[in-house]
Amino acid sequence: MRIVLVFALVLGVAACGGSGGRGKSVVAAFYPLAFAAQAIGGPSVQVRNLTPAGAEPHDIELTPRDVAAVQQASVVLYLSHGFQPALEHAVRDAQGKRVDVLQGLDLRAGVGDEAGKTDPHVWLDPVLYARVVQQIGVALGRPAAAASLVAKVRALDREYRAGLAHCARHEFVTTHAAFGYPAARYGLKQVAITGLDPESEPTAQKLASLARLVRRDHIRTVFFERLVSPKLAQTVAREAGVGTAVLDPIEGLTPSEGSHGVTYLSLMRQNLAALRRELGCR
Repeated sequence: MRIVLVFALVLGVAACGGSGGRGKSVVAAFYPLAFAAQAIGGPSVQVRNLTPAGAEPHDIELTPRDVAAVQQASVVLYLSHGFQPALEHAVRDAQGKRVDVLQGLDLRAGVGDEAGKTDPHVWLDPVLYARVVQQIGVALGRPAAAASLVAKVRALDREYRAGLAHCARHEFVTTHAAFGYPAARYGLKQVAITGLDPESEPTAQKLASLARLVRRDHIRTVFFERLVSPKLAQTVAREAGVGTAVLDPIEGLTPSEGSHGVTYLSLMRQNLAALRRELGCR
C-alpha cells in the first residue's frame, strides 16, 4: 500500500509540473486579442488564435477541435454582438473564464440598413483598445504586465491625435465600415462601400453614387483591405478616376506578415501614414 501511495504521489507531482510547464491556455477569437494575450502573458501562456493567418474572422467556421479548445481553455477571449456567432455559441460551454471584451465599452450603433446592429471594431480606436488590454490583463491575472502594452497603445493614441490634427480633408472612403471608432475619435468621416460585414453586397446604384461623391469631394484614394477582395474598391476608384491603397482593419495577419514581425502596433502606424497621405495632413 505504501509503495502504491508513493507511486501515485510521484505521478501527481509530475502531472502538476507538466501542467505548470505548459502554462495557462488562452483561446482568442482573432488576432488583436491574441496579440494582447501573448504580449501580456509571455511564455507563461499558450495562446490559440481561432482565426488562421490570412483568414477573415467574420467568415470562420469552428472545427470540432476548435470547439474542444474553447471548452477546455483557462481563458476564452471573444467579442459578442454577432461578430463571430459560432464562437458565441461555443463559449456557452466553456469551462474556464469567459471574457467578452466588448463588455463595459461605449459601443457605436450601425446606421441606415444596419441600425439594429452594433459596431464591434473597437480595437481600431487606441483609447478603447487600451481598455480591452486592461481587461485581458485582469483575466490573465497579470494587470501589472498589461500596463506596458497599455502605455504603448496610449502613445499610439497621441500619435494619431497629433498626426490627424491638421488635415486638408477629413473624409475617406473604405471598403467596409470598420473605421467608425477612429473616425469619431479623431474628427474624421468614414464613407463605406459595404456595411459592418465586409461580405455584404452594395447595389450598382450605390457604387455609382460613391464614385460621384469621390469626384465631387476631390477624394484621391479608395481604401481596400488585404483579407477581402479589392474588387469593389477598384470598381469605385476606376469609375471615379482615382487610385487605391490599403487601410487595414487589423482583423488578422497574412502568413508573410506573421513571419516578418508585423504587429498590431506597426499596422496601426501604417494606417495612420495612409490616412495622412490621403487627407493631406501636415
